[in-house]
Amino acid sequence: MSVTFEKKEHIVKPGVYIPQIDIEFPENPNEPWIHPEIVNPTDFENNYPFLDKSFKHRLMRNLIYIGMVVVVFTLQKIRYGLKVKGRKNLRKNRKLFKNGALTVSNHIYRWDFPAVFQATHRKMWYPARAVQVESKDKNLIRYTGGIPIPETLGGLRGFNKAFDELHEKKKWIHVFPEACRWEFYEPIRPFIIGAFKMAYKYEIPVIPLVFSYREPKGIYKLFKVKHPLLTITIGEPISPVNDKGMSRNEFCNYLRHQAHEQMVKMAGIEQNMWPVEGD
Repeated sequence: MSVTFEKKEHIVKPGVYIPQIDIEFPENPNEPWIHPEIVNPTDFENNYPFLDKSFKHRLMRNLIYIGMVVVVFTLQKIRYGLKVKGRKNLRKNRKLFKNGALTVSNHIYRWDFPAVFQATHRKMWYPARAVQVESKDKNLIRYTGGIPIPETLGGLRGFNKAFDELHEKKKWIHVFPEACRWEFYEPIRPFIIGAFKMAYKYEIPVIPLVFSYREPKGIYKLFKVKHPLLTITIGEPISPVNDKGMSRNEFCNYLRHQAHEQMVKMAGIEQNMWPVEGD
């Protein structure tokens, strides 16, 4: 289905840095700007292990996480100057997370999921585009907690069952509601509602996080670093309690708007060019 998005003038607060990126993005803000080559064609229909419990997978997942903590976290700080703000919003709301939580963020660079893990100090699982799991990044995505989103009804049953089981174990889930990555893109794109349906189904709070940018200065400018420096800000959790008498669809849309509006505000945007709803 083709969706037409009405753009507005994009206005940011004084001092907010907008990276100058030489990329021509698609007209549709929920369409990928890169299309990975499929090198691992996969049948997600017949007995695919969406939640792989094999010894090899569990071992590799633990080793990857150790590598992320020891190596990737350090590299994020060195290469991207990664700063984390708002951890107090996690500390003061611990009781809200007794049954798990669902975090959402903008999707803006290759290592943004490890940055979410770095900011929250939580192991997570996340829905991933099936084509990414069929690409050369298959192992990286699977071992960091990626669960492919299948396109068939049979596959979706396995996908849903995997997240049901994760929720039963009170695990945290991360979703990129913009649906695909746009490299160092500053405006907050429209959100697909699926993440918020998941939060509603599991009755878990939504925690908005947003990546924003800083101009490379000091040693970064000296070494002519072209990419922006990054800050990730953790927002206030949004309660999953529907005390407003809304229907399911109304409440999911309410969660979507609340998360989007928080992220726009935390990013220092006064008027975002894109609407909230992406479907």
